[in-house]
Amino acid sequence: MRDKYQIVVLSSLALLIICGMVITVAKAQSGAAPASPTSGPKTAEQQFKNIQVLKGIPADELIPSMQFITASLGVECDFCHVQGANDKDDKKPKKIARQMMEMMFAINKDNFEGHREVTCYSCHRGAIAPVATPIISDEAKMAAPMLMPMASTKPEGEADKPSGPPANELIEKYVQALGGAKAVDKVTSRVANGTIDFGGTSYPVDVYSKEPDMRASFVHMPDGDNITAFNGKEGWLGAPHRPTRDMHGPDIDGASMDADLHLATHLKQMFSKVETRGNEKIGDRDAYLVVGQQESKPPLRLYFDAQSGLLLRLVRYGETPLGRLPTQIDYADYREVNGVKVPFRWTLARPSGRFTIQAKEIKDNVAVDEAKFAKPAGAPEGPPK
Repeated sequence: MRDKYQIVVLSSLALLIICGMVITVAKAQSGAAPASPTSGPKTAEQQFKNIQVLKGIPADELIPSMQFITASLGVECDFCHVQGANDKDDKKPKKIARQMMEMMFAINKDNFEGHREVTCYSCHRGAIAPVATPIISDEAKMAAPMLMPMASTKPEGEADKPSGPPANELIEKYVQALGGAKAVDKVTSRVANGTIDFGGTSYPVDVYSKEPDMRASFVHMPDGDNITAFNGKEGWLGAPHRPTRDMHGPDIDGASMDADLHLATHLKQMFSKVETRGNEKIGDRDAYLVVGQQESKPPLRLYFDAQSGLLLRLVRYGETPLGRLPTQIDYADYREVNGVKVPFRWTLARPSGRFTIQAKEIKDNVAVDEAKFAKPAGAPEGPPK
């Protein structure tokens, strides 16, 4: 049980990985000849063994694709894979999963001009077996979704009609609410100490951030620290008695965003198009929804408090060949630290669960040893013991 909590807390604190086991789904390196230096990034079949359906996709997109399946069916890696031998085809669900992916691709090709309209989640909705018969609702079922609110049912925002104050004005109001651009951009480091709560269990946590775009989180558990780190280029996760595991694909984009101490003043330049899409309720607060389009990336949804201008919620998506994985972060308990308002509480929610970090103390512009962001040497990846 302790090991299970370690994996869950580690993956949640990363704000990136659905479950620690997912990382090991396809880690066995392929015996195929490596790509030549001029051929570009490796494809899935060049880096991993026994790839039969997802051939041709970038290798970094394979793990996020497996994450999408676990979220869509509500299962863990060993539902399809033989633990410690992920390249084997011994389990029937793995063969069925391949057939289902091919069916999904065919449906989209034949009916939606190749656009991805149908995904695994369209039918499964978190269940192993697709839901074929309408469910008779009762009070318990109707109330259940309120236990874990996620993003709007229109995740990409295409169906929303632009309305409300201009998006750039709302972003500028947010920057001013924080303390102004000069105050935000003067922050060069940040150290937060507090607790992380996942499933009713709390552990001490320290979060270190430093320019440019470095961030490391340390969850202090009984037998050692779970560590999530990003050094501006690459990210990884570490836990006691377990090999270091790298971040992949869209997880790197998320880590970079989390590590950006000047994200508020960088928002405008991030987007190729940005517009306000009306207002929604975030808890008991009225908020304006701003949707920002990014070149070659899924949109970013920002919810600004209509009264204070502060950011209440951010929703981002990880693109995979099978569908988009949502990550929702709610910000609360803003307090002033050296002239800049900082959220002392943030809650991250994904299809697999949620966690909350409550900071007790936050300090800006303090000395932070860069060794905290250094990837351990000689720590090869591999399956958990």
